[in-house]
Amino acid sequence: MTEKLFQYIWQFQHFNFSQLKSEQGENIQIIDPGTLNRDQGPDFLSASIKIADTVWFGNVELHLLSSDWFKHEHHLDNNYKNVILHVVCKNDHPLTAPPVPVLELQSRISLILLDRYSDWMSAPHSIPCEQHIASVPRVEWKQWTAEVLKQRLERKAEYIFALYNKTNHHWIETFWWMLARNFGIRVNAEAFESIARSIPVKILTRHKDQVIVIESLLFGQAGLLDRKFTEEYPGMLQKEYRHYRKKYLLKKTFVSLKFLRMRPSSFPSIRLAQLAMLISRSSHLFSKVIESANLTELLELFTVTANDYWHYHYHFDEPSDHKEKKLGNDMIENILINTVAPIIYAYGIFQQDKAFSARAVSLLESLSAEQNRVSNNWLKMNIPLKNAAETQSVLELNSRYCDYKRCLECGIGKRILDLG
Repeated sequence: MTEKLFQYIWQFQHFNFSQLKSEQGENIQIIDPGTLNRDQGPDFLSASIKIADTVWFGNVELHLLSSDWFKHEHHLDNNYKNVILHVVCKNDHPLTAPPVPVLELQSRISLILLDRYSDWMSAPHSIPCEQHIASVPRVEWKQWTAEVLKQRLERKAEYIFALYNKTNHHWIETFWWMLARNFGIRVNAEAFESIARSIPVKILTRHKDQVIVIESLLFGQAGLLDRKFTEEYPGMLQKEYRHYRKKYLLKKTFVSLKFLRMRPSSFPSIRLAQLAMLISRSSHLFSKVIESANLTELLELFTVTANDYWHYHYHFDEPSDHKEKKLGNDMIENILINTVAPIIYAYGIFQQDKAFSARAVSLLESLSAEQNRVSNNWLKMNIPLKNAAETQSVLELNSRYCDYKRCLECGIGKRILDLG
């Protein structure tokens, strides 16, 4: 038994509450168990308990052992003066009871519930309840995953607002930072965001029809133009970069790009070239992203191909066989999932317009289910994942609940415990 589990048992009344009596022999009726207190003080606030013939309104304190009342010095703490009931798992010191009625629950708690929770806490698999998850009705599963998706989008919105504050309240700049970070994928996300932060969006807008200038700025700030070249193209970029770096007083970034253990099509050099072409070909990209309700339009916005030099290269000065470096569908959908949908959702919160937030969810529902280690694990448990909204939900469920075994805060975990 843990204190967290004991709080859960009291909060949801998962015990035999017929003919309750205090350790002092008085009849007890629980009218309202109170509200869980996550701050300092008693565990449950504003409870309503009938003791003998009197209804008391106040707070409830929980302990695994009644002796903890004195061990924690609650008898000396004014925060506990309004406690009307001390609920314990075991009354280990009946002769030194605190100055409030004591209710022992040890013999009233289901052993099945205790055993199941114990199994979850010691489970070797990543999803503690995976042996029981099939018992949860589909409608309840969908309700909880919709709530978890909302939590995920709200958490991402908080990150976006943090960026928004750092850009001095500039939505287009915020979008530029996020977009660049997404192009860096997980391995180079920090480096790409650092590059974006070092090049104000107003400079990119000024040169949006000059892909050579934009490439020179991106590759230069990435530190990829800091050596001698034999080929004409990188030499030209280097010359352009030196000019514009001096003109715009650009400060170099200090986050190195990584190439190791990556597919060549995902090399940061290729992603930077594709990002440069997207900036060059796109006009009012943020406005179009925010305003478009059509998936086809959004897909077309991000369908770009790096310039001709990169059809024969993955690195400067290293020719390779011809292959057009077109931004693939998987990467475009990744951008829509991880940048476009979150920024539409955040913008909806900012504008206090739920239509934007609903459209963000609708966008995720229209995109293909992601294929990764986490989603594959859920699929093995016969949990159908039909779209990106559902895969985003299980990613949040896994990373925020299952990985930390927060089963008592999870709608699925609580439902399984309720089912017994």
